[in-house]
Amino acid sequence: QPCWREYLTTRIEQNMVVNCTCPISECRAQPTTAFIYSIVSSEEIIAKYEKALLRRYVECCSNLTWCTNPQGCDQILLKDGLGYGAACSKCFWISCFNCNFPEAHYPASCSHMSRMTCAKCNHGFCWRCLKPWRPNHKDYYNCSAMVSKAAWQEKRFQDYNERCTFHHHAREFAVSLRNSISSIREMPKIRNLTFVLDACKVLEQARKVLAYSCVYSYYNQDTESMDIVEQQTESLELLTNSL
Repeated sequence: QPCWREYLTTRIEQNMVVNCTCPISECRAQPTTAFIYSIVSSEEIIAKYEKALLRRYVECCSNLTWCTNPQGCDQILLKDGLGYGAACSKCFWISCFNCNFPEAHYPASCSHMSRMTCAKCNHGFCWRCLKPWRPNHKDYYNCSAMVSKAAWQEKRFQDYNERCTFHHHAREFAVSLRNSISSIREMPKIRNLTFVLDACKVLEQARKVLAYSCVYSYYNQDTESMDIVEQQTESLELLTNSL
């Protein structure tokens, strides 16, 4: 029993307990949960084991995922099938259910968030694996023959990138403002500020849409539809600035 306890404790601490087998090389039997509970007595080790089981369960369920809040959140989310996610009930972060980008990015698509373009030669590649975006080389740009196009593309990227960055910073301001208002509400003799909190939430959401609209507009090649998108974006930006 002491040997089993040491073996299982080590596997749990190394996060290798799921699907672990008997330490005898010829034996492929796996210890059951009941067996592990009977052998391991440390509450701390058992807690780690239960977390490992929970992680494995979430990974195996196609309709479950973890909240992707970069600040840290252990909430499990139920996918609604719409692709855009829903606000976490614990931290209110909105995750994307279709890709590994850390938050919902509507109206930009998941492919927009994973595709990068070289400002010099316009070569498209995936930022996750760094492999070419296309399966062959026939669409690669020739830098020496496309100097003017590359310069225009670089300026275009910088413009959209600056706009996107601005809206992300403005969104952080909205979050900071909402937190400040929440603190003031706790003070005595302060009027009800619920309407201000609601305005901050709307402002935060509008800034996020404007930021990802920059990504969508940068990759959209349909000139006719882009005129409409740019008009709507400009209108939203004017109203958001007023708010």
